[in-house]
Amino acid sequence: MITEDERKRYVRQSLTLGEAGQERLKSARVLVAGAGGLGTVISLYLAAAGVGHLRIVDCDVVEPSNLNRQILHWNDDIGRQKTASVEEKLAALNPLICIEPIHGRIAEENIDEMTRGCDLIVDAMDNFPTRYLLNRAAVQGGIPFIHGAVRGFFGQVTTILPGKTPCLRCLFHAPPPQAPCPILGATCGVIGSIEATEAIKLITGQGAPLAGRLFIWDGLALSADTVAVARDPACPVCRVHEGA
Repeated sequence: MITEDERKRYVRQSLTLGEAGQERLKSARVLVAGAGGLGTVISLYLAAAGVGHLRIVDCDVVEPSNLNRQILHWNDDIGRQKTASVEEKLAALNPLICIEPIHGRIAEENIDEMTRGCDLIVDAMDNFPTRYLLNRAAVQGGIPFIHGAVRGFFGQVTTILPGKTPCLRCLFHAPPPQAPCPILGATCGVIGSIEATEAIKLITGQGAPLAGRLFIWDGLALSADTVAVARDPACPVCRVHEGA
């Protein structure tokens, strides 16, 4: 049940979500995979919205080059674990929720543990091999998975509903070449906010998620487009788990 303190805190968004929607947020457990440019934006808005349990995973420490876009890491945090930095800021923002920081790398041997008990997985990673691990775990576990990525002024988002929509492997058969990625902080703000919005919609059952659709953001032209995407019948991930 929503407490009186929660009712006061969330009164403006409850006008949109209703008290039942706020209760769903409170009972939700969300994995935010990454505490960098996307992850800090996503976790900030999900914490502010009252998502009851946020599990935030990252293996890095804060570096000076992070500060142009990773909005929960500040100059005094340089050298700290990113998960510790994020936990501190989110706890100060909203002490009514639970923050579960995990300092470590998402890998084959721990992916099941990382995702266990979560209602939703939100991608805030910077590499496709880890995204593929999250995608596989989501498909196997029947857990909705929100993918987001950024590069320079450009970004993309899609929502994967296992057994109903294309998975990440359907859309991207092979990872793009790894190279230093140019990133504008404001692009992380746009894409991270869209991922957080998708998460809130999925949890509360409101609106139409980006299921079977890929949102593409062009910050240079200040334009956005949404394109339909289809399942790959030969996909090595979701074809195997067709009944998921």
